[in-house]
Amino acid sequence: MSTGLEPLLMPPSADGDALSDNARTGIYVRLKDRLVVFAGIGAVSVTAWAYMIYMYVQMGSMHGMEDMWMAPTGGAPWALIDFWLTFSMWAVMMVAMMAPSSVPMVTMFATINRRRRANRQAYVPPAVFVIGYLLAWMAFAAAVTLLQWPLHSYALLTPMMDNASTSLAAVVLLAAGVYQLTPLKDACLTKCQTPVAFLMTRWRDGVGGALQMGLRHGAYCVGCCWAVMLVMFAVGVMNLLWMALIALFVLLEKVLKSWSRPLRVGSGVLLIGWALWLISG
Repeated sequence: MSTGLEPLLMPPSADGDALSDNARTGIYVRLKDRLVVFAGIGAVSVTAWAYMIYMYVQMGSMHGMEDMWMAPTGGAPWALIDFWLTFSMWAVMMVAMMAPSSVPMVTMFATINRRRRANRQAYVPPAVFVIGYLLAWMAFAAAVTLLQWPLHSYALLTPMMDNASTSLAAVVLLAAGVYQLTPLKDACLTKCQTPVAFLMTRWRDGVGGALQMGLRHGAYCVGCCWAVMLVMFAVGVMNLLWMALIALFVLLEKVLKSWSRPLRVGSGVLLIGWALWLISG
């Protein structure tokens, strides 16, 4: 199905010296697109990571513990503020972990819109697409907040959000490992790895269209990564090292297409093995 984007995805061409000029201009503009996207998403990611580090330091500090919020555990009732603070933590965590992996798709979106503007067509800032993408992860943050609630109620997590149950860790790791090997995981990952194909088949004009495309791309990414995100319940929700490792793994899965299958299968086998090791005691 044609969306009329094919000319916008083709590099400029000409003859003789003009070819050289157009090539240099094209390279410069593409670099500019990338720099703008890197700067914007980089600023968002760094801010989110800084906040997560601040929370981690606060939780690890022995000063002011009586004033620090901790999730109610062991049957203690949750108030609205508890849900809000848990959701906020997951929302910032998802921005920190997932925003960097959106760079290839957002860069392609920015390139197409820059060329549309040059052709006097409707232009939409890439930020709109990013907002849609992050909204999908905010929905995931809301869902995982509701999941965390009973885990605290049954004391499967500590007030500091560390794992308190070998059984919970084994179940989470086993589920994540098995999902890595499923066709659904592979299908969602493929959508995340192909920005050109995604935009050519899912293109929608206008601000609403950009927001819809961002949401759809975010939904594919949630479908790709939700299980590995739940590993945080096994290793500690506020474990910064694992947060960084999972974020790096997600990024590598998306950008290293030739290695995506070994990464996917290898991680699945390792997670399943880890779960079986815990079950064996």
